[in-house]
Amino acid sequence: MSEQSPSEDARETYADALPEYAERVLDVAERIPPGRVMTYGDVAEWLAEGGPRQVGRVMALYGGAVPWWRVVRADGVLLPGHELRALDRYRAEGTPLKEAGRSTEGHLPRLDMRRARWDGDAGAEGHT
Repeated sequence: MSEQSPSEDARETYADALPEYAERVLDVAERIPPGRVMTYGDVAEWLAEGGPRQVGRVMALYGGAVPWWRVVRADGVLLPGHELRALDRYRAEGTPLKEAGRSTEGHLPRLDMRRARWDGDAGAEGHT
């Protein structure tokens, strides 16, 4: 997510201007249930198009209009620059976390990917 991201209210305003791939990525992000996450690669695989970098680019440019904190790195590290905002969301949603050890820089937890990862099966109508 970046400062260039449109606000949640602005998504519909900009929908006509979004590339089709970006719309598809954002649609997947909106389908991820609270307390669950998908990696950038998971989203690309689910769409059968693009790759983790393309999904990351879409999220960086347009992700502010969707639950951006649910599309994550595969290693479970919180999104740099947005760690505290994401952590508040994860805790509010009950997303499984692994508490940080003393040697962890910044002492921030990571996502427990084994438990938090969503495969897109439940409620995945319209899967392409």
